[in-house]
Amino acid sequence: MEAWRQLSNKEATLLDRVFWSSGISRTGLAQGAAVSKSRANAAVAALLEQGLIETAAARQDTGGRRAETLRLSPSLGVLVGVAMGATGLEVGVLAPDMEMLAHHSEPADVRDGPARVLARVRVLMRELLARCGRKPHEVIGIGIGVPGPVHFERAQLVNPPLMPEWDSYAIRDDLRADFAAPVWVDNDVNVMALGELWRMQRQMANFVVIKVGTGIGCGIVCHGEVYRGASGSAGDVGHICVDPHGPRCHCGNVGCVEAMAGGRAIARLAEEAARAGQSQMLRSLLDEQGTLRLADVAQASRAGDVAANAIVQRAGLQVGQMLASVVNFYNPSHVFIGGSVQRFGPSFLAAVRQSVYQRSLPLSTRQLEIQYTPLAERAGIIGAATLAMQESLRRAQR
Repeated sequence: MEAWRQLSNKEATLLDRVFWSSGISRTGLAQGAAVSKSRANAAVAALLEQGLIETAAARQDTGGRRAETLRLSPSLGVLVGVAMGATGLEVGVLAPDMEMLAHHSEPADVRDGPARVLARVRVLMRELLARCGRKPHEVIGIGIGVPGPVHFERAQLVNPPLMPEWDSYAIRDDLRADFAAPVWVDNDVNVMALGELWRMQRQMANFVVIKVGTGIGCGIVCHGEVYRGASGSAGDVGHICVDPHGPRCHCGNVGCVEAMAGGRAIARLAEEAARAGQSQMLRSLLDEQGTLRLADVAQASRAGDVAANAIVQRAGLQVGQMLASVVNFYNPSHVFIGGSVQRFGPSFLAAVRQSVYQRSLPLSTRQLEIQYTPLAERAGIIGAATLAMQESLRRAQR
């Protein structure tokens, strides 16, 4: 909407505070403003009059007083989030307060190349917008998470190991063919970290998100901001060596944790166990499907299969070995683990914790919490929409 592009810097700043708060009172919004209370209240009144924010349903306060809170108005428009994995694709349309309005996920292979994959993304975006009665011009911004290092300012992947055809591809220009909304692209785990940051209303300043799927990556939040490094490759922990005598990784080195405990490695070990007669369940699945996936190992592990449990524990210990280096170096307060391994349940998490606590310095783990990401499978979509909203608001503040 046009009013979105005509905001004053103060109005954009107040909108940003409303976005990062799960309901905030007028008083609370005014107290955090860097101007007088009267000027802040005037700016809030202007935002309400423009329809950019609205009053939320009243809630019962502890003292019995019904407190009014503010939230971003649906009339602002909608956000589009795209979570791209090595083997899957998710697209969602969300309201400014992160309410999911429409969502779709399907298998996809990034090795098919950007032209084919992004053509499908554009189709899904149009279909989902139509499903919730929205038009392309109502899109505030588009956020995309991709499984590789990203040059954030150019919105381009840089030498991505899992998707070589995407190197320097102009994703932003591709989507502009159908959508006028600004497009932001970031590494998929950075995007997940942004989603967790939004969930916690920026109350947690230093934490990491580890994604274990086909690849293994890390999103780093430092002082309340995603840290991308000098060239966008911060958090590329999948190529930390955990066994100098391990198998060769697709990056050319040997013993990378991704080659030892990533989704493809787990599936490979499961197939070896099945063919060796170590698991009747895995053998049956292999005979039926012709191949095994991480989801099959998770299914067998939850059913109590000994071989599958051993594979899950081994992967957890190796991820924990890598993670111990991250914990010793960065000293985060929390580690959130996401990706396909969440299907493994508590056994994988226990193995990770065991390895981290065994290998990390006591001071680094004294208050450390390691858990699965609370946003679970929604982390990528929520994070992508958060990226779009955050950057749209930052653009409005300039």
